[in-house]
Amino acid sequence: MSDYPPQSPPPPAAGTPQPPLSDADAQQWAGLSHLLGGILGFLAPLVIWLVYKDRSGYVAAESKRALNFQLLVTVGYVVSYVLMIVLIGYLTWLALWVLSIYFGYTNFQAVNQRRATTYPVDVQIIK
Repeated sequence: MSDYPPQSPPPPAAGTPQPPLSDADAQQWAGLSHLLGGILGFLAPLVIWLVYKDRSGYVAAESKRALNFQLLVTVGYVVSYVLMIVLIGYLTWLALWVLSIYFGYTNFQAVNQRRATTYPVDVQIIK
């Protein structure tokens, strides 16, 4: 016989494409991108967008909208930290935090009620 050990089977093919999300799953992840964005900042919508952007156009659009708003809020937080030197930064930071949670929750409700989501400022940082 042969002195060589038996060969192992070839490794599985690199990542197979994931199936599209069902309507219920798409609605759930779209809503969570808004709600978690209001709580956790830009990281939650960023992760949801990166994971589900190829599986649902609806989730991609909604998470991108939440991500753009949360990135704008993050810029506001940075400005607030600078303004904390003159104490007004504490008020602007608190106002941004409350508005972020408020708009995250209202847009979460809008997604669950199948209405259009809106933010007061719609800057397209991520296109």
